[in-house]
Amino acid sequence: MIAVLSLRWVLSQWSGLTMDEIIYQLEAPLEGTGNNMVPDYMIKCFVPALVCTAAAVLLLMARRKKAHYSRIAGIGLAAMVGVLVFSVVYFGREVKLLDYIRDRNTKSDFIENHYVDPSKVELTFPKKKRNLVQIYMESTEVTFADKAEGGDFDQNVIPEITKLAQENEDFAGTDRKKLNGGLALPGATWTMGAIFGMASGLPLNIDIERNSMSAMTSFFPQITTMGDLLKDEGYRQVFVLGSDATFGGRRLYFQQHGDFEIRDYVYAKEKGIIPENYKVWWGMEDEKTIAMAKDTLTELASGDQPFNLTLLTVDTHFPDGYVCELCGDTFDDQYSNVFACSSRQISELVKWIQQQDWYDNTTIMITGDHPTMDADYCAKVPDSYSRRTYTCYINADAKASDPEQRRDFSTFDNFPTTLAALGVKIEGNRLGLGVNLFSDEKTLLETYGDDAVKAEVSKKTDFIEKMEQLDPEVEANVKKYGSVRIKSETYDLTHGWISISTDPFDIPADEPVKYIHLKIWVEKGGQIIRRWIQTKELDGGGYYTTFDPLKDLDGYPEIYYQFVIKFDNGTSYNLGPQGTIRNLPGHTYFEESSTGDAQNAAAGGQEATGGDAQNAAGDGEA
Repeated sequence: MIAVLSLRWVLSQWSGLTMDEIIYQLEAPLEGTGNNMVPDYMIKCFVPALVCTAAAVLLLMARRKKAHYSRIAGIGLAAMVGVLVFSVVYFGREVKLLDYIRDRNTKSDFIENHYVDPSKVELTFPKKKRNLVQIYMESTEVTFADKAEGGDFDQNVIPEITKLAQENEDFAGTDRKKLNGGLALPGATWTMGAIFGMASGLPLNIDIERNSMSAMTSFFPQITTMGDLLKDEGYRQVFVLGSDATFGGRRLYFQQHGDFEIRDYVYAKEKGIIPENYKVWWGMEDEKTIAMAKDTLTELASGDQPFNLTLLTVDTHFPDGYVCELCGDTFDDQYSNVFACSSRQISELVKWIQQQDWYDNTTIMITGDHPTMDADYCAKVPDSYSRRTYTCYINADAKASDPEQRRDFSTFDNFPTTLAALGVKIEGNRLGLGVNLFSDEKTLLETYGDDAVKAEVSKKTDFIEKMEQLDPEVEANVKKYGSVRIKSETYDLTHGWISISTDPFDIPADEPVKYIHLKIWVEKGGQIIRRWIQTKELDGGGYYTTFDPLKDLDGYPEIYYQFVIKFDNGTSYNLGPQGTIRNLPGHTYFEESSTGDAQNAAAGGQEATGGDAQNAAGDGEA
C-alpha cells in the first residue's frame, strides 16, 4: 500500500517528472526540504497505508478459523500484488523508465564532440569589470504570458516581467512583443540541474552507480563554470536564497565553483534577520529574501571588487506556490496569484537596482530556472506548444549581431551569453555546449533541432562520468580520511581574537599523528604569508583553536584558513574545506570556500608560494 500510494502521490505532485531528476533527488541531500512536503506525504501515503493494513489484518484475524480463509487471503494478496504491478508499470510509463534505461545503456559522444572547455578558451574581460546580478525565478516560464505575447494562457499572469523582456533583450527578433525563452534540456529540468546547466553549459547527469550526492565532497571538480571564471577575475560572489542551500547539493556546488558566500535561510536565522523559530514554505518568503538581497547588494557595491550576486526565488515552487502578504487575488487560482506577485516583486527589485549609482556598470540577467512541475497548472497547454523558461538580459554590454533574428536556444546558451553581456570577448563564442546568443554562431538547437539534441543529451557519455570524478589519488584520500566541516566560528575584534572549531571526526588508528594545526595565510603582491597555530581537542571530538588576526595579519582584505593533519611519517592532509575571513577589521564573517580537502589532498601538503617556489605545508615554514 505504501508503494502504490507513494507512486500515485509522486505523479500527482510532479508534472513531466523524469528519471534523471528522480535519480538526482534520491542521491542529493534532502536537508532543507519544504515544510509542506513531508506532512503531505504522511497524510496521503503513510496514514492511509497504515489504516488499510490494519483493517486487512483485523479482517483476516476475524476470518482465520472460518471456511475458505486461505482462499480469501490468497485472493486478497493476489489483488494487492496486481495493483502494485499495475502501479509500477504505470509509473514507469509516465516517467519514461524504459527510455531512461535505453539511454543509460546507449553511449554517445555528442557532448564530448561539441563541448568547449572554458579553461582552454581565451576570454578577454573589459578593463573595468561589470557587476552581475543573476536572478533565477523558480519555475517561471514564458508559457504564463498570454497568447498574444508569446505565452499560452488566456490572461498574462506575469505582466511586469513580460514588459521587462520586451523592453530589453530576450532574443525574440523582429517580433519584440512575443516573448522568447530557453529550452530546458534533459539534465537541467530541476533547480540544481538548471543552475548547473546555465553556469557550465552541461547537463547534470549523476552516475548512481558511482556517486552518492549526499556523501560527495566534490561537485564535478574537473568542470570550469562561470563562477570559477569570475572568481579568477577577482569577483566577490554571493548566493542569496530563502531556503536551506544544502538541499539538492546547492551549497556544495556554490562553495566549490566560485567561492560563493552563502546567504540562505540558515544564514538569515544566524544573523537575526528572521527569528530563530521562523519557517514558512521552504524557509522564508521571497519578500524577506529580496530585502536581504538588497542589503547584500548595497554592501557589495561599497567594496572595491566587482561582484556577482545570484538570487534564487522560491515562492513559486510547486504545488500552487506560497501566498505571502503581498499577494493579491486577481486570478481565480492560487498559483497564478503567486506568479503575479513574483512578477511584481522582481520588477520592483529591478527598478530599485536601476536607481542605484552603481547600476550603470551592472548587468542583470533574469531567467526561470526550469518549467513548473505543478501537475495540473499547465494541463491545458497543448503538446505542440514548446514550454520555455523566461529569459531577460538588462543593461548588457553587448548587442545582438542580427537583432531581427529570433533565436532558438537552450538554457545551456546562457553560460557564454551572460559572460558576453558583461562585455567579455569570447574566442569562438562557444563555452560548454552553449553559444553566445549575441553572436551569429548557431546554437545546437538551431543546428540539429530540439528533438535531436534532447535525444543525444539524454544518452550515457563517458565524458560526463569522467568530469564528475575526482582524481583517483585525491578520491582515495577523501574516502580514507573523510571531510571535516567547520562547526562554529566566534570572533571578537575588539579584544582581538577569533575562535574556530570543527565537527568530530575519526583519525585512522594505524597512522600515528604528529599534530593537527590550523593553517592561516594571506596573499599580497603574488606572495603568500602563512602562520601555523596549534589546536586543542574538544570534549566529544573535534578540534579548536584561537588566534588574533589583527596582531599578525592586519591590513589584508582576506585571511584564509584550513585545518591540517600531519602524520609521523611526514605526510600531511588538508582536513575539510578552506575557509575565508573577509573585510578585516570591522564586519568580519566566515564562509567555507571551494578549494576544500579534495582539491588539496593530492598535493601532500605542498603548496605554491610566489610563483614556482614550493614550501612544505608543516613545521611552521612560511
